[in-house]
Amino acid sequence: MLNKILQNTMRIFFILVFVSLLMLVRAFESQLFYDPFLVYFNGDYLKLALPHYNSGLLFLGLLFRFSLNTVFSLGIIYFVFKDKRMISFAAVLYILLFVILIIAFFSIIYLFKNHENLMLFYVRRFLIQPLFVFVFIPAFYFQKLNK
Repeated sequence: MLNKILQNTMRIFFILVFVSLLMLVRAFESQLFYDPFLVYFNGDYLKLALPHYNSGLLFLGLLFRFSLNTVFSLGIIYFVFKDKRMISFAAVLYILLFVILIIAFFSIIYLFKNHENLMLFYVRRFLIQPLFVFVFIPAFYFQKLNK
Protein backbone atom coordinates (compact mmCIF):
# COMPACT_ATOMS: atom_id res chain seq x y z
CA MET A 1 0.00 0.00 0.00
CA LEU A 2 2.73 2.46 1.00
CA ASN A 3 4.74 1.46 -2.08
CA LYS A 4 1.76 2.22 -4.35
CA ILE A 5 1.24 5.63 -2.74
CA LEU A 6 4.94 6.43 -3.11
CA GLN A 7 4.90 5.29 -6.74
CA ASN A 8 1.91 7.53 -7.57
CA THR A 9 3.51 10.42 -5.71
CA MET A 10 6.62 10.06 -7.84
CA ARG A 11 4.55 9.95 -11.03
CA ILE A 12 2.69 13.11 -10.03
CA PHE A 13 5.97 14.78 -9.08
CA PHE A 14 7.52 14.06 -12.50
CA ILE A 15 4.37 15.16 -14.33
CA LEU A 16 4.51 18.45 -12.41
CA VAL A 17 8.21 18.82 -13.26
CA PHE A 18 7.49 18.43 -16.98
CA VAL A 19 4.53 20.82 -16.81
CA SER A 20 6.79 23.32 -15.04
CA LEU A 21 9.39 22.92 -17.79
CA LEU A 22 6.72 23.67 -20.40
CA MET A 23 5.80 26.78 -18.44
CA LEU A 24 9.45 27.86 -18.33
CA VAL A 25 9.73 27.49 -22.10
CA ARG A 26 6.78 29.86 -22.41
CA ALA A 27 8.07 32.26 -19.77
CA PHE A 28 11.50 32.63 -21.39
CA GLU A 29 10.41 32.39 -25.03
CA SER A 30 11.79 35.78 -26.04
CA GLN A 31 15.22 35.00 -24.56
CA LEU A 32 15.49 31.40 -25.81
CA PHE A 33 14.19 31.55 -29.37
CA TYR A 34 14.59 33.66 -32.48
CA ASP A 35 11.02 34.57 -33.40
CA PRO A 36 10.20 38.05 -34.75
CA PHE A 37 6.57 36.96 -34.90
CA LEU A 38 6.31 37.08 -31.09
CA VAL A 39 6.05 40.88 -31.14
CA TYR A 40 4.19 40.92 -34.45
CA PHE A 41 1.29 38.79 -33.21
CA ASN A 42 1.00 40.84 -30.01
CA GLY A 43 0.04 43.86 -32.10
CA ASP A 44 -2.57 44.51 -34.73
CA TYR A 45 -1.20 41.86 -37.06
CA LEU A 46 -4.22 41.78 -39.37
CA LYS A 47 -3.26 45.22 -40.69
CA LEU A 48 0.54 45.16 -40.33
CA ALA A 49 3.02 43.89 -42.87
CA LEU A 50 4.95 40.76 -41.95
CA PRO A 51 8.10 41.49 -39.93
CA HIS A 52 11.55 41.06 -41.41
CA TYR A 53 13.02 37.69 -40.50
CA ASN A 54 15.84 35.31 -41.30
CA SER A 55 14.25 32.12 -42.65
CA GLY A 56 17.05 29.85 -41.46
CA LEU A 57 17.11 31.26 -37.94
CA LEU A 58 13.32 31.24 -37.78
CA PHE A 59 13.24 27.57 -38.82
CA LEU A 60 15.90 26.66 -36.24
CA GLY A 61 14.08 28.63 -33.54
CA LEU A 62 10.79 26.91 -34.31
CA LEU A 63 12.50 23.51 -34.47
CA PHE A 64 14.22 24.08 -31.12
CA ARG A 65 11.03 25.24 -29.42
CA PHE A 66 8.93 22.44 -30.92
CA SER A 67 11.60 19.93 -29.88
CA LEU A 68 11.66 21.16 -26.28
CA ASN A 69 7.87 21.11 -26.10
CA THR A 70 7.84 17.63 -27.63
CA VAL A 71 10.36 16.18 -25.18
CA PHE A 72 8.54 17.65 -22.19
CA SER A 73 5.16 16.55 -23.54
CA LEU A 74 6.44 13.03 -24.15
CA GLY A 75 7.69 13.03 -20.56
CA ILE A 76 4.20 13.91 -19.36
CA ILE A 77 2.63 11.21 -21.53
CA TYR A 78 5.15 8.65 -20.29
CA PHE A 79 4.46 9.35 -16.62
CA VAL A 80 0.70 9.37 -17.18
CA PHE A 81 0.58 6.03 -19.03
CA LYS A 82 3.95 4.27 -18.46
CA ASP A 83 3.79 2.74 -21.95
CA LYS A 84 6.88 2.91 -24.15
CA ARG A 85 5.01 1.89 -27.30
CA MET A 86 2.67 4.82 -26.78
CA ILE A 87 5.66 7.15 -26.46
CA SER A 88 7.15 5.82 -29.69
CA PHE A 89 3.86 6.31 -31.49
CA ALA A 90 3.47 9.83 -30.07
CA ALA A 91 7.05 10.70 -31.07
CA VAL A 92 6.37 9.64 -34.67
CA LEU A 93 3.17 11.71 -34.64
CA TYR A 94 5.06 14.73 -33.33
CA ILE A 95 7.65 14.41 -36.10
CA LEU A 96 4.98 14.10 -38.80
CA LEU A 97 3.02 17.02 -37.37
CA PHE A 98 6.15 19.18 -37.26
CA VAL A 99 6.93 18.47 -40.91
CA ILE A 100 3.36 19.24 -41.98
CA LEU A 101 3.12 22.39 -39.87
CA ILE A 102 6.52 23.82 -40.80
CA ILE A 103 5.75 23.33 -44.50
CA ALA A 104 2.37 25.00 -44.00
CA PHE A 105 3.95 27.84 -42.02
CA PHE A 106 6.56 28.76 -44.62
CA SER A 107 4.10 28.16 -47.48
CA ILE A 108 1.68 30.65 -45.96
CA ILE A 109 4.47 33.19 -45.52
CA TYR A 110 5.82 32.84 -49.05
CA LEU A 111 2.63 32.23 -51.03
CA PHE A 112 0.08 34.43 -49.30
CA LYS A 113 2.32 37.21 -47.96
CA ASN A 114 0.00 39.42 -45.86
CA HIS A 115 -3.31 37.98 -46.99
CA GLU A 116 -3.60 35.04 -44.57
CA ASN A 117 -2.24 36.40 -41.29
CA LEU A 118 -4.90 34.65 -39.21
CA MET A 119 -4.06 31.27 -40.73
CA LEU A 120 -0.37 31.99 -40.14
CA PHE A 121 -1.16 32.84 -36.52
CA TYR A 122 -2.88 29.51 -35.90
CA VAL A 123 -0.31 27.36 -37.70
CA ARG A 124 2.44 29.09 -35.73
CA ARG A 125 0.46 28.55 -32.52
CA PHE A 126 0.52 24.76 -33.12
CA LEU A 127 4.28 24.96 -33.71
CA ILE A 128 5.18 26.94 -30.60
CA GLN A 129 2.61 25.77 -28.02
CA PRO A 130 2.41 22.24 -26.57
CA LEU A 131 -1.19 21.81 -27.72
CA PHE A 132 -0.82 18.25 -28.98
CA VAL A 133 -0.33 16.90 -25.46
CA PHE A 134 -3.90 18.01 -24.72
CA VAL A 135 -5.09 15.94 -27.66
CA PHE A 136 -2.86 12.91 -27.15
CA ILE A 137 -3.57 12.30 -23.46
CA PRO A 138 -7.36 11.92 -23.87
CA ALA A 139 -6.89 9.98 -27.13
CA PHE A 140 -4.45 7.54 -25.52
CA TYR A 141 -6.67 7.24 -22.48
CA PHE A 142 -9.67 6.24 -24.59
CA GLN A 143 -7.46 3.92 -26.62
CA LYS A 144 -6.36 2.24 -23.42
CA LEU A 145 -9.98 1.94 -22.24
CA ASN A 146 -10.96 0.19 -25.48
CA LYS A 147 -8.29 -2.49 -25.12
